[in-house]
Amino acid sequence: MPGHSSAMRAPIATALLAACAVLASCGGSNTASEASSPGAAKEASTRVLEGGAAALQDKPPIEAINAYLDGFHFYNGSPHMQMEAHHYCAILNEELIQCVIYDGNVKDAKLMGVEYIVSERLFKTLPEQEKALWHSHVHEVKSGQLIAPGIPDAAEHALMKKLVGTYGKTFHTWHTDQHKQLPTGIPQVMMGFTADGQADAAMVGERDKRFGTASADKKKQREDIPAPPIADGADAWQKGRTVQLADPTGTQHGNQAGGK
Repeated sequence: MPGHSSAMRAPIATALLAACAVLASCGGSNTASEASSPGAAKEASTRVLEGGAAALQDKPPIEAINAYLDGFHFYNGSPHMQMEAHHYCAILNEELIQCVIYDGNVKDAKLMGVEYIVSERLFKTLPEQEKALWHSHVHEVKSGQLIAPGIPDAAEHALMKKLVGTYGKTFHTWHTDQHKQLPTGIPQVMMGFTADGQADAAMVGERDKRFGTASADKKKQREDIPAPPIADGADAWQKGRTVQLADPTGTQHGNQAGGK
């Protein structure tokens, strides 16, 4: 994102890597998957194959993931359908981040979807129709709802200052909030909250308790982070333009907003 050098990014990434190690060894903030999926237990031969692959195969795209963010999404067009989202992100450059999203932060967490994050400059280059798929991050940051668990407050503050002016495009492919055992149905466009009172307070409170944090305290700590104006075209759902994928099979359960 503009205004931050690669020299500044390096210590942030280092802190985030350290945080991942802390979280891996700390069970107190673990979030279990919401989906209990069918399938036979792993056989010994499968575990041997896993061990061999882990030891012998390089995984550059996975190893590039160095940031863990926890926040909330809702189905575009259905703001009452909300869920927690665990983002594991790779910072590709100063203006582009790509994240894989899980329904938990434990080993058997289910891959829910993806989010691409761009700077305001890149967002403004997008076609007008495309912009309707993207959401702003100003409120997520300023409200304290978006957190980077486990890292020092100073590093998290620097990261949030980097993210506050960015825009995200998110699709969920496995709707585990609906207790689906398998990734059935079609991908759905997701959005982020833009004002106080939109996110379910109990959902946020439960997350805060699990991580030993408080969104209200984060909000106060981030008062000094400037809130940039939202670029035209983002958060289109607020202006009555809801874009959502329609499911021709009719297997989705109540989260179809329809396209406009």
